[in-house]
Amino acid sequence: MLSAAQRIQSSLSKRTAAGWDTVSIATKVVSIWRDIDAALAPIIGHRGVAALFGRCLHLTRADHAWWTTAHEGTADQIDFAAFQSALSQQTTVNVLAFSAALLQIFVEQLTNLIGVSLTERLLRPVVDIHSTGDAAQETSP
Repeated sequence: MLSAAQRIQSSLSKRTAAGWDTVSIATKVVSIWRDIDAALAPIIGHRGVAALFGRCLHLTRADHAWWTTAHEGTADQIDFAAFQSALSQQTTVNVLAFSAALLQIFVEQLTNLIGVSLTERLLRPVVDIHSTGDAAQETSP
């Protein structure tokens, strides 16, 4: 069975294969992160989500040289507009690779903090929303 990160990444890859451009993929990635923030905020707060997100950005940056600390924002909130802008300036390949790595690291870190069962339960609605449907039939955002 595919993990949450793998299911979402598969969905993003299908959208790319269906002809979505980098800006559309970046918009979808940000939408996923907004939904993750909304799903986790009742448990760990928006600041907690932002802190974990920031830590994961830092860890992901090691393998993605184009991502700089200037893109990481503050620990108090996720700057979704800046995140989307930074992603939109990259190639689709870079966005997909970075998004996959970031999401995988995020899920791993969250699992270390709250456990497998709670992580899966909290992220299930996000995964279901963003990994279902036929990307070829879905219209680009």
